[in-house]
Amino acid sequence: MFKDKSICVVVPAYNESTQIGKVLSTMPDFVDAVVVVDDASKDDTVSIVRRYQDKMEMVEVIQHETNKGVGAAISTGYIWARDNAYDVTAVMAGDGQMDSRELSKVIDPVVKGSADYVKGNRLFYGDAWKMIPHYRYLGNSFLSLMTKVASGYWHIADSQSGYTAISLIALKRINLDKIYGDYGMPNDLLIKLNQYDFRVCDVHIKPVYNIGEKSGIKLMRVIPRISWLLFKGFWRRLIFKYVIKDFHPLVFFYLLSFLLLIASVPLAFRLFYMWAAYGNIPAINAMALIFTLISGLQTLFFGMWFDMEYNKHLK
Repeated sequence: MFKDKSICVVVPAYNESTQIGKVLSTMPDFVDAVVVVDDASKDDTVSIVRRYQDKMEMVEVIQHETNKGVGAAISTGYIWARDNAYDVTAVMAGDGQMDSRELSKVIDPVVKGSADYVKGNRLFYGDAWKMIPHYRYLGNSFLSLMTKVASGYWHIADSQSGYTAISLIALKRINLDKIYGDYGMPNDLLIKLNQYDFRVCDVHIKPVYNIGEKSGIKLMRVIPRISWLLFKGFWRRLIFKYVIKDFHPLVFFYLLSFLLLIASVPLAFRLFYMWAAYGNIPAINAMALIFTLISGLQTLFFGMWFDMEYNKHLK
């Protein structure tokens, strides 16, 4: 128990035989349950967890028959925690990259009732640029910016951080069977949380790298997938929140901006073609391109501003 609230920790694990023991052995005493979700590991991760289970009664093991992805593993753990009615459920990866000493800081806003979902933020830590591999830092920053737009949580950064805590109320409200099953799961969950006006906050945590973990993230493959996920989620959120639940004119600003910006693409191609082929730029083409670009960006920024103002109370 932590301040009279029951705490569950979900540990998604895939081939973490070298790290899972450290994760379990350093689990704080206030944790009431640890559910390790093995995503069809090929090594002896499960047998190691079983040995710890003999010494730690709070440890539960759930095994996926096939590899479903880290998002699906977290979702499985969430369902278990929801069905067992734990007040707060945190996520700590099985690779040891989440410092257990910071768990109390991550769960505290949910315990106090000031937030429904908390994300650890590694990007604002003092030496984060030096501690996080630069390609990971830049890729994470790009996805965090995209997630701000897609989710409506403009105050949230480090969207890819898996060190999180969520309330029982939120777990009961979100359809956990429909959460994205791979590395885009945190992004997808933020979009779904915003649809129901749940409060989300960041807490600063220390990045942990080079402790023997093996990352399965391939940025060149993950970024396009998550970007497409965010694009679809963005429009689902707008329709659900600003059309179905309660109408807001920002929908028109976003629609108009996308139409104008899409129209600027063929105009730009035609302008550069005429310049390359004939050495001159048609004035009407240039004026049309300038109009669509400026108007499109202006309406886009207005839509973002409206969205930001509408969601200010969810901090």
